[in-house]
Amino acid sequence: MKVTLDRESAVPVYWQIFEQIRGQILAGEMVPGYRLPPERKLAERLGVNRTTVLNAYRELKAEGLVGSQVGKGTVVLAYPEEELDLSHYPEEPAWNQIFSQYSQRFESYMVKDLLTLASRKDVISFATGIASPETGPMQALAGIEEEIVAKKNYRALLHTPTEGFTSLREAVCGLMHQRGVYCQREEVMLLSGSQQGIELAARIFLDPGDIVVVEEPSFFPAIQAFRSIGARVIGIPIDEQGMRVDELEQLLLRYRPKLIYTMPTFHNPSGTEMELERRKQLMEVANKYGVLLLEDDAYGDLCYEGHQYPLLKSMDRNGYVIYLSTFSKNLYSGLRLGWLVANKKVVQKFSAAKQLIDLHSNSLSQWIVERFIVNGSLETHIPKVCEEYRARRDAMCQALSQYAPANVRWNKPRGGYYIWCKLPDGVSAAKLLLKAAEYKVVFVPGTPFFTAGQGDDYIRLNFTFAPFADIPEGIKRLCLAMKDLMAARDDQESSLDIEINPIV
Repeated sequence: MKVTLDRESAVPVYWQIFEQIRGQILAGEMVPGYRLPPERKLAERLGVNRTTVLNAYRELKAEGLVGSQVGKGTVVLAYPEEELDLSHYPEEPAWNQIFSQYSQRFESYMVKDLLTLASRKDVISFATGIASPETGPMQALAGIEEEIVAKKNYRALLHTPTEGFTSLREAVCGLMHQRGVYCQREEVMLLSGSQQGIELAARIFLDPGDIVVVEEPSFFPAIQAFRSIGARVIGIPIDEQGMRVDELEQLLLRYRPKLIYTMPTFHNPSGTEMELERRKQLMEVANKYGVLLLEDDAYGDLCYEGHQYPLLKSMDRNGYVIYLSTFSKNLYSGLRLGWLVANKKVVQKFSAAKQLIDLHSNSLSQWIVERFIVNGSLETHIPKVCEEYRARRDAMCQALSQYAPANVRWNKPRGGYYIWCKLPDGVSAAKLLLKAAEYKVVFVPGTPFFTAGQGDDYIRLNFTFAPFADIPEGIKRLCLAMKDLMAARDDQESSLDIEINPIV
């Protein structure tokens, strides 16, 4: 312990002693349990009165930094509260005052709770957008991991460039060539899931007050990501042909947004597809007004009938389209691996932002997926997944036809994960969620997919995650919950009629 006194200073000597010891404690130079010199010895060493040192020690005790222990004298405390009376303080911090304004702009909604429910064996989940664990290529992946271990391939377990393994980026270029997009590896970047790409795009392109256009309804984590930056999110309605580009152009004339977010292929949550003519119109409008397009293509590989429409990125000649996709939807969601294709300058900005978040995507996941692509396994795996998911979709549609009450409407998507249901008039999705929980079945209500609180008359049903045999039973339970709510509604309406028109 070092204490130096300035006897010509206007600061009292006892306060100089207090401040110097306090600074050394807070700096960690005196660890908990450190014994301070007895008052008399320190006073002799400094050439001051013992009372001066005693006053300094009293100040240290008042702050809870030191305490007196029998047989040890004065020691630095591990927990300053040992010497404080905390009875008049709150039991925990005032969190609402501590959390940043940024944190107030996003909500977890119910994703965490739905993921927890999905893991319960007694609950049938149509809520989470997760690939079926039954269709994953477990044997092939196990072989790849064994190859890594047997050959002691430490490279698969080390850090990677932020943009991802060079060999994987080249393999992704091959996948993009098959999708009609001819890119170089410098235009490709690996992500920790395509959802990270949305978050990075929000950080890179948007400032508070900027305007983002989304389809209405839209992927609700994207809406949250844009709003968390402080952007204003405006919805453009969709129909059976996709985004209403005619309404979009009117909006562009008025607002000049910074970014358009779209899922043109097997849209989440509606399952709709933007038809070819709309895609051409959207590209023309984006180029005309100089607006960036963020194309989210999470489900593009999962086409169950017919041919896929060309990607927006395949029509991009001037670099206005930033393309996102993922391996999580057709392999395993836990791999958390997606990718970005964009102009080199955009990739550089994304890379710089990603370094601040997670440095790089999981090395082992990258290595597994790279081998899975290169050895041809992905090419043979996708058709098998599509065959399985087509059967699951058909089973859900058949169950809805069998059990759903009258006036429930739903689509039959050509691909993707979801069936989008319109509930009968007067049936609330929020109330249905609670009632369905009694029957141990869960789904996502429509409200979070909209920008202004609409959607309580819609629900989204996932058909990929629940075991195939559970789909009819889960739909049966869900429809029973609907019928319960409809019966309660009818009873309430009947009681109102009696009050208004009493029988005399």
